[in-house]
Amino acid sequence: MQKKGTILVALSILSTLNLSAFDIKKKVGDVDTKLKIYGFSQLEMRGGDGIITDKQDSDVVFSAQRIRLGVNYTADKVFGKLFLDFNKEHNDKSGIGLPEMIKDGFVGYHYDDALYGKIGVMKMPHGMGFTLPGWNLDVVERGFDKKLAMERGMGVMISGRGIGGEGNKVNGFEMGHERPWHGFGYDVMVANQAGRSASVINAKKGNDNAYATRVMYDNGELLHTELSYAVSKQAGGILSQEVKGEALTHKTEDYKSINFGIDSHFGKGNAKFEYFDGQNIKGVDGWDESSFAITGTYYVTDSTEIAFKHIQGSAEKGGVETDLGNSYIGVNYYLAPFDNKMSRSAKRKRNAHRLQLNYVVASGDTDRWNGLGGYRDDVWLTQYQYKF
Repeated sequence: MQKKGTILVALSILSTLNLSAFDIKKKVGDVDTKLKIYGFSQLEMRGGDGIITDKQDSDVVFSAQRIRLGVNYTADKVFGKLFLDFNKEHNDKSGIGLPEMIKDGFVGYHYDDALYGKIGVMKMPHGMGFTLPGWNLDVVERGFDKKLAMERGMGVMISGRGIGGEGNKVNGFEMGHERPWHGFGYDVMVANQAGRSASVINAKKGNDNAYATRVMYDNGELLHTELSYAVSKQAGGILSQEVKGEALTHKTEDYKSINFGIDSHFGKGNAKFEYFDGQNIKGVDGWDESSFAITGTYYVTDSTEIAFKHIQGSAEKGGVETDLGNSYIGVNYYLAPFDNKMSRSAKRKRNAHRLQLNYVVASGDTDRWNGLGGYRDDVWLTQYQYKF
């Protein structure tokens, strides 16, 4: 009941606000401060044999994927962020150290563009598609390859952007690449175990750590490329048992993952490629999964965009190898576009009022897939998003 109540409250708040972020600026002594309040909701209808099972009577499922409110604060070189999802639980089931509803909660110091640090809960620098904001996706969802990412973690990170480039604006909040850059960038993070990752279970604050590092290069709209490596220690948790009255501790394997991605925007089109390779999923030795995703979009008119995304996964568990493919065929309708600009950065505003229609085709070993997630039969997805 608590979760349902907060969802209704968030919907009521968002539905009464103007759809543009609130910026409150104030000078305190000699320091310029700024408070930004923003949020978005994604309301959905889903159906098809990949979602509706024999145990359900409904023909269509109504849900909300994200209902979020956020606050960013800056005071000279100091900055901080609090981002809440009212569609998440008010506890710490994943074991990272903060409740699930807190998506981001950190403070930082922006020494200069090449060096700034943050501490708190934030996205770990691993997974090109994952580090893009959830309101800026080409199709309704990221897809099952996201389960190989480290997700968000509680820890400390140092970063740099626009190194060797010109014309960049860096404020410390950067995580994805929806804004075009010039030059090199990096992130290094140490955190508690990556319990919010689908590849890590039984995490507990203080049991062990996760590590991630990422390097990237950008050349404006035309090219973004990045490479990252991450590991979450003892990804199955530290398991204890008692044998003949003696307590024994069983340590599980480390989950390790490599990610590589390329994103290129040209005129009305955009193309992406992303690759994951994960080993020892959930701490199980030899449970491995790799995937690649190809995404393409093209603006047909000022308000209509076609989108296609194919994710191909390969998994091995217990010596059994399987494959699964999910192909998203979609149309994005921009219901009230602010302008007709087609650039990657302009899309951040165009996504404020958006309707997405996707049909997902499942292929491969749909009856015996042993990897993480994915649709094993065809589904259709519809989402309305509004953002301020």
